Amino acid sequence: MLFAARSQNALHRLLDTLPVFEGDARVRRYFTLVPGSEFSLDALTAIERAGGRTLPWPEARDRSFALVLAASPKGDLHALHGPRALLPHGAGFNKSLPGEGTADSASGLDPAHLLLPDGAPLATRYLFSHPSQISRLARVSPEAAARSTVVGDPLLERFLESRARRDRYRAALRTGSRTLVVLFSTWGPESLIGRRPGLPADLAAALPHDEYQLALVLHPNERVRRGALDLEEYLAPARRAGLILPGGYEEWASVALAADVLITDHGSAALYPAALDRPLLGAYDGGVELLPGSPMADLLDRVPRFDGDPRRIPAALSAHRPGGIRALTESVFAERGHALDRLREAVYDLLGLAPPAHPVVPRLLPDPAPAPHTPAAFAVRVELDELGEHDEHDEHGEHDERPPIRVLRHPAHLPLPAPAHHLAAEVGSAHHRYTQSAALLYRRAGEHPGAPAEPADLWTARILGDHPGGRRTAAVVVSAAHCLVRTRSGPLLSVRIAPQRQDRRTAPVDPVPVLSAVHAVLVARPGTDHTTLTCAVGPHTAEVRLTPATPEEAATPV
Repeated sequence: MLFAARSQNALHRLLDTLPVFEGDARVRRYFTLVPGSEFSLDALTAIERAGGRTLPWPEARDRSFALVLAASPKGDLHALHGPRALLPHGAGFNKSLPGEGTADSASGLDPAHLLLPDGAPLATRYLFSHPSQISRLARVSPEAAARSTVVGDPLLERFLESRARRDRYRAALRTGSRTLVVLFSTWGPESLIGRRPGLPADLAAALPHDEYQLALVLHPNERVRRGALDLEEYLAPARRAGLILPGGYEEWASVALAADVLITDHGSAALYPAALDRPLLGAYDGGVELLPGSPMADLLDRVPRFDGDPRRIPAALSAHRPGGIRALTESVFAERGHALDRLREAVYDLLGLAPPAHPVVPRLLPDPAPAPHTPAAFAVRVELDELGEHDEHDEHGEHDERPPIRVLRHPAHLPLPAPAHHLAAEVGSAHHRYTQSAALLYRRAGEHPGAPAEPADLWTARILGDHPGGRRTAAVVVSAAHCLVRTRSGPLLSVRIAPQRQDRRTAPVDPVPVLSAVHAVLVARPGTDHTTLTCAVGPHTAEVRLTPATPEEAATPV
């Protein structure tokens, strides 16, 4: 059989059908690239990366196949010999592209693409994800509708099968308890990044690093249009702040499953997390591409609007009602949990073969890769509010509860949403311009095995000597629960961090923002060497104890 792909996106749709033929030695799988698309540039590379055997287009055109499976009706698909089965190019049939096919017709339901010039159907079988799509097709092409079958959506099956792995995906992304915000951008001038090119960097600057994690899911066509180098250069400010840019096949779906909230334009990819009831914000700014009454149009009409204000994000999470988003996708996906079974029945009928006896199982989505960059310098806002200190007991013998010191960190290389209390920079990782002006200079002990080490007592003193002027603090992160700090005029102090329990679990706290709270206290109250603080970092709080460092602690190698 032949998988005929016209672009990367079409290829990805075809790859999701592979489990249907799994284990069947009667089926030999070949791939070919249907010429004519400006987005076909990387499709052959993607086929080779998947391990598929490729046939040059002239050879594929000259051979006959037991089945030709495609996910786009465009191009010279009619030149291929054999029964042709056509899958949707995406979900929902929401867009009409100006200058292509029939005006105001969904490109995947357009008779101009689905029929041959003589009016005969292009495909032997048209495969759809929901009966409503066949009804829409019947209004414009009864001939094609008569050859249509509902099989469901193979990609949705992967989403459904992988739901239980959400915590695993978040762990792979190193999300922790942060809110994962995922931007969804289709391709073209009306896309999210086409209309709002600065949004990834704007959100990376505005959202506190310890409260939010940011990802961008980009349509494969946009990747091809920009090219890998230009794309990375365009996104570099946001990427250095920790933006995740998942791969265009499989990995993006894992990130979507891990998301807490999604911000989307009119691209159909958002329908998949919507089918799993993930909270959504609409960010389509209008135009001519989105068809009124289509599933995405209805979805965008019902979800909150995102105008660029980051405060819309927590509001959307608070307003989300379970089941409401999922209900809006009922007209898109039928045969949930059975799509691969229905697809197998349809394609094996065309092959004229009995399907394999073993059940067909969707392939789990892969673990996503974490962000390749983490900021090494932060502009830090510290909400002191009486320093968050407390004595063990007040004069009445009761525990003194004061508001915690709240620490909010933002990447130092991006515009700040509010004035910062100080700059914190990691020695050996941050750029020189940041270490020269940082008030908090820190390093993680043991981060460079094999490198010459020196005692923490000497290292902190040397670092302060190397950076004269200002009220600086040098710090060593020994572990997640223990740090050592020194100011220019004070002794080496030991910092012990005890995370407070949340939801019956002890939630870990990043020690580096805790050090910013300690620095703020030491600056506000010089000479402090015994105190207990309550520090709030993102959604977590921790009790922090400062005491003079012991000789053993002072000798910790750095």
